[in-house]
Amino acid sequence: MIYPLSLSFKIVALAPQIFVRDADGQSICYVKQKLFKLKEAVKVYGDESKSQILCEMNADRIIDWSATYRFSDADGEIFGSVRRKGTRSIWKAHYEIFDEDEVQIASIQEENPMSKVADGILCEIPGGALLSGYFFHPRYLVSSTAGQPLLRLTKQRAMLESKFSIEKLSDLDPVNELRLLMAILMASLLERARG
Repeated sequence: MIYPLSLSFKIVALAPQIFVRDADGQSICYVKQKLFKLKEAVKVYGDESKSQILCEMNADRIIDWSATYRFSDADGEIFGSVRRKGTRSIWKAHYEIFDEDEVQIASIQEENPMSKVADGILCEIPGGALLSGYFFHPRYLVSSTAGQPLLRLTKQRAMLESKFSIEKLSDLDPVNELRLLMAILMASLLERARG
């Protein structure tokens, strides 16, 4: 993968969908959240044709408060998970990322919570949603448990759609990189729903 990666949400769709491309414009994956499920269910495909499933992300409970979202590969093997910290996430988003043995390997923290608050307020004003994409750009930092910055998710300027970029801040082994990317995708779906 050639960073930065770009995430763009499909505007006119019942179920949230994300297109992920690398810096050269090559498709990395296509993400589709299932509608009308009691528990969150997200599928990650190789591309928009949905011919090859790469990963599934499923919640461990119906209520989203401090839910854990487990990542499983095409064979159903769990290779990691992400958990939203409910009490910390009211003001400042905070997620913990785990390996297949439930050992924490990283966390996602919102870097500028006031930006998200201002973005949410502007979106409530008639016509404000058209402008919010130009003024406020929430950022989320992925750090190792030792505090080393690994990846950063940033909302980009966009009219009528949500666009994000992921920049790589550190070298990562392929397995952990996959875990971190799945965690970012799940967190971006959850945070987009929150505002």
